[in-house]
Amino acid sequence: MSFVTLGALLVALLVGAPIAAHLLRRRRAEERPFPPARLVPPTPPTARRRSLLEDRALFATRALSVLALAVLGATPLLRCSHLSLSRRAGASVALAIVVDDSLSMRARAGADGAARDAPSRFERALTAARELAGGLAPGDAAAIVLAGAPARVALASTTNLAAVTEALAAVAPSDRATDLDGALDLARDLLRGLPQGDKRIVLLSDLADGAPGAPPISGTPDIATWVPLQELEAGGQDCGIVRADRSGQKARVRVVCTAAPAPAPGPDGGAAAPAPSDTRASAAAGRSLEVRAGDAVLGKVALDAAQRAEELSVDLPSGTPEILIAALTGSDAIAEDDRAPIISAGGPLSIAVVVDPAATHVETGGPPPLEQALSALDLDAQIRPLPSVPEHADELAAHAGLIIDDAPGFTPEVRRSLAAWVERGGVALLTLGQRAAAAPLGAGFEPLVPGVVRWSASPAPGVDPATAGWLGPASAGLADVAPRGRATLGPEASEGAEVLARWKDGAPFLVRRPLGRGVVLFMTLPLSTEESDVALRPAFLSLLDGFVGAARARGGARRLAAGETWTFDGYRDVKVERVRVDAGQGPAGREALPVAEVERRLRVSPPLAGLYELTLDGERSTRVVSVPEREIDLRPRRVADSARAAELGGMSASIDASPYVALALLLLLAAELLLRALGARRAPAEVQAG
Repeated sequence: MSFVTLGALLVALLVGAPIAAHLLRRRRAEERPFPPARLVPPTPPTARRRSLLEDRALFATRALSVLALAVLGATPLLRCSHLSLSRRAGASVALAIVVDDSLSMRARAGADGAARDAPSRFERALTAARELAGGLAPGDAAAIVLAGAPARVALASTTNLAAVTEALAAVAPSDRATDLDGALDLARDLLRGLPQGDKRIVLLSDLADGAPGAPPISGTPDIATWVPLQELEAGGQDCGIVRADRSGQKARVRVVCTAAPAPAPGPDGGAAAPAPSDTRASAAAGRSLEVRAGDAVLGKVALDAAQRAEELSVDLPSGTPEILIAALTGSDAIAEDDRAPIISAGGPLSIAVVVDPAATHVETGGPPPLEQALSALDLDAQIRPLPSVPEHADELAAHAGLIIDDAPGFTPEVRRSLAAWVERGGVALLTLGQRAAAAPLGAGFEPLVPGVVRWSASPAPGVDPATAGWLGPASAGLADVAPRGRATLGPEASEGAEVLARWKDGAPFLVRRPLGRGVVLFMTLPLSTEESDVALRPAFLSLLDGFVGAARARGGARRLAAGETWTFDGYRDVKVERVRVDAGQGPAGREALPVAEVERRLRVSPPLAGLYELTLDGERSTRVVSVPEREIDLRPRRVADSARAAELGGMSASIDASPYVALALLLLLAAELLLRALGARRAPAEVQAG
C-alpha cells in the first residue's frame, strides 16, 4: 500500500469529530419552579455539566459519513486487478485452461521456502483460473486440463460456464510429476474443431517438468499458447525423499536435491558458462536425515552440502516399530517431500531373467543385451539372472516379472508353476525362436502360449509401424528389420489376446494375453543377435519399458510413483486406502481412494505420496507411493516470447467503486439533514412541555 493510499484512509480517524461534537454540546439548564424567584429579574441559565450522547441516530449517520468520505478518497488509488483475456474485436473465445497440479506447484511464493504463510503456486494458479473463468461470456467455450503426469482432462470443451466453475472447485494438488507436453497436446485436441475462431491455451504452471533443456513452450499457427504469470516460474532450492526402504535393522533412504540452474543463453544463442558458485550446496547445507519413531530419533545422518542424489544408510536399534518415518531437518521450497514412511514392503521391483549368454552375446563383450538394456533404462528394478526357469511357484513369488528367451518348451511341472504364478498377478515375457519350435516331446508352452510354435524363414521382413502403437515412436525403427527366420503361431494363440504389433504380412509379432490376474507377452523373434538385431534397436527398449511398467502396475511393485496406476485383473473386491501416519506413532486416519473400471479392469491411481493399504478379495497388503525423482528438479522450462505477448491478455483493474461510495455518501447526508430537521421540531415541543 502506497503512502498516498494510506494517507487517504487515515481520513477515517476524523470519525472522532462527531463524537467530540456531541460530547461537547451543552445541555439545556434544568428549570424548577421557585415562587420567590418571581420577584427577581430572569437570567439566562448556563449549563455546567457535559452531556452524554443523546441523538444516537444522528451520531451514527455522521460517523458513517466520515468513513465513507475516507473510502471515497482512497478508492481511486487502490489497484485491485485480475487476470483477463484480450478479445479480438469482441469475438467469442475457445479457451483451454491448463492447471499444473504437480508436486513442484506446492512451493510457496518466493520459492525459497521462507514465506510459509504465503499462498502456494498451485493456489495462485487456481485463483488465476477462476479469474479467467469469471471473465468468460456467453458464446465462449472452455476446457480444463491438468498437467500432473499423466496429463488428464478435468473438463471437456463446453459452453456451460457454471460447469467450468464447478470443475475448478474440484481440482486439488497432488504429488505427481509434471507432463507439460502431454497437457498441451490434450488441450490442442480439445480446441480443434470448435466453431470459435479465436482459440487459446492458457498455461498456469511453474514450468518445472524435469526437462529444462527441452524446446521452448510456444503456440501453433491455429492455436495460441499464453503463459501469463511469470511469478509462478519455478526457482529456489529443494531436497526431497524419493525412496525409503527397510531391510532388517538398516534403513536405506534416497535423498535428491535440486540441480544447479540451467545456464542462461549466451550472446551467440548458445549456453553461457555456468556461474562459478555452486547453488546445489544451499539445498542440503546444514541439513540432516533423521529416522523417527514418534518423538524419538532412532538415527541421524548429515547431508553432504554438495550432494545431488545419494542413498543414505541408517542403522536401526533392535525392537523398533514396523512403521518409521524418514524426515529431513530444516526447510526448503517444498515441505511435502521432506517426510516419507519407511516399511519393509518398499523394496524395488524384482525382474527375473532366463537367457542363454552364448546365444545373445555381443561382440563388445559384457552381459547379454537384455541385461544391459534393463540396466540402461534405470527403471528402479532389480535384475535377477536365473540359470533356468524355477519348477515351483514359490520360487517365483519374489519376482514381479519374468523374461524367458527362446526356451525349448517347458515340462509339465514348470508349466503348472508358471501358470500359477501368472494367475496370481505375475507378468511374463517369452521370446520364441528356433529352439522354441524344436521343443522335445512332452514339452510345450500351454497354457501360456496355446497351440504349436513353428520356425521358418521370414516371408515379409519388417514390422508394420501402424500396428505397433504400443511401442511408441520407436516402432518406426522396426520397419526394416530383416530376420533370418521367425516363429509362426496358430490362430488359437491370438484368441482372447491382443496383438500389439504385426509383421507387414499381418502375422503377429508381439501378443499380450491375460491369464488370471497376470499377463503373458510373447514375441515371435528371439533375442539372439545371430537371428536379428531387434535387441539392439530402440523399440526393444520401449518393449522392456512397457513390460516393467505392466509388472509394476499389476501390484508387483511394493512402491510406485505418485500418479502411476495399479491394475487389478482377476479381483472382484478391491479396496485401497491411504493411511495417514502421525509423526511415526502409527496410523492417524484413513482415506479411501476410488476404484475405477476401465476396459473391464479395476484400476487405482494414487495422487499423493505416502503409505497405502490394499485389500484384494479379503487379503491385505501394504504399499508405498513415493515422490517422482524428476519433480525435485526446479529448473524451469523456457518460454517463447510469443507465449508472453501482451496482446493475448494481462492484468486488468477491477471495477471502480467510487460512484457507489459517493452515492452512499449523498444518502447519508440526506439522512443527516432529515434527522436534524426532526430534532429541530422536537426541541420547541419539549420547551412548551416544560
